Amino acid sequence: MPRVGWVKPDSDQRLSDHISLGVLTRVFPSEIIDEVLVECDRVERRNRLLPARVMVYYVLALALFASCSYEEVMRKLVAGLEWVSGWSHRWSIPTKAALFQARKRLGSEPLRVLYEKVAVALADPQVPGGFYRSWHLMSIDGLTLDVPDTDANVEHFGRPPSSRGGGRGGAFPQVRVAGLAECGSHAIVDAAIGRYGQGEQSLAESLLRSLRPGMLLLADRGFFSYRLWDLCRTTGADLLWRMKSNAVLPIEKRYADGSFASHVYPGTKARRNHTDAIAVRVIEYTLDATTPDGEPIPGAEPTTYRLLTTITDPEAAPADELAALYSQRWEIETAFDELKAHQKGAGVVLRSKIPDGVIQEVYGHLCVHYAIRTLIYSAATASGHDPDRMSFTRTLRAARRTTASHPGFSP
Repeated sequence: MPRVGWVKPDSDQRLSDHISLGVLTRVFPSEIIDEVLVECDRVERRNRLLPARVMVYYVLALALFASCSYEEVMRKLVAGLEWVSGWSHRWSIPTKAALFQARKRLGSEPLRVLYEKVAVALADPQVPGGFYRSWHLMSIDGLTLDVPDTDANVEHFGRPPSSRGGGRGGAFPQVRVAGLAECGSHAIVDAAIGRYGQGEQSLAESLLRSLRPGMLLLADRGFFSYRLWDLCRTTGADLLWRMKSNAVLPIEKRYADGSFASHVYPGTKARRNHTDAIAVRVIEYTLDATTPDGEPIPGAEPTTYRLLTTITDPEAAPADELAALYSQRWEIETAFDELKAHQKGAGVVLRSKIPDGVIQEVYGHLCVHYAIRTLIYSAATASGHDPDRMSFTRTLRAARRTTASHPGFSP
């Protein structure tokens, strides 16, 4: 029912015809969102105040404005429309209950499909940091996010252990996310979501679909298992992973660069019988403990690193180059920090009180982070700069500003 002072519009266009996410609409145009909604069978059979397309943009906006309330996020999405119309329209802001029900109708599947459809590799061999020789540098790692303390979330995701609270566990249940990121662009191009108690190794198996020949995948020692190593190498991608220092790796042949040939086995019995062996090359080196300024730390023990690689030819990738290259693995840590500490906000708990809403929200955060990283990469390639030299937080602030300054149309 119209309110006093409202002006009837000249056409039958509604809020859903105009809403956008400013510059992020460039990465998520309405045409792709409509394709996803058809694919997921979320197209409305009747005219709603909050149709599915609006709700997809709204979930993305929840990730973009993670510290704002439900209603405030919707106000930000429509703020620019009143200015464009000369304040002849006062767009109705739905209630929190209506927004919650519309999110529930939408579900998590459209956000998952949207992320998987849009999140593709960005790196170009001409852009610094994305490649080593002919290999496309990728990294794998995991993170956890706090979710609201409801019975449904606890049952579905579980809690981290804690010595406090009489064995009840941590203050909040947590969702675990494993991600695959480009080292050059920091774009997280694939992700798997699971419960807190699910290991990163098992979650990482879902990311094999994104590995390709020509990639060089970096991973920390927590990811190594015979099974996961074997599954990853069969994709055709090469691997460079850190290995635990107490792993049994006999020296079978020493190369001139200091690395050596060895084999890994699924267990002790297989090692004794020399069955199911996988040939690897091992690089070992030691780093002294230093301050950020490079000064040695008195009394600190040096750290020995042991790297395992599928690149068995030392001429193709010398040991000293691979040792220096391994530090690129931290690029995915930077990407996760951007998402968790800057985009979501340090200490901010996700909003959703039901598991499907949590999953929907996590994919919303992944979509927004990818979109911002895409904008950074586009600006870097256009200006000839390294994407690492461009600020994520400044780009995030710019993206937030454009929701009001670019209403209703793609930039």
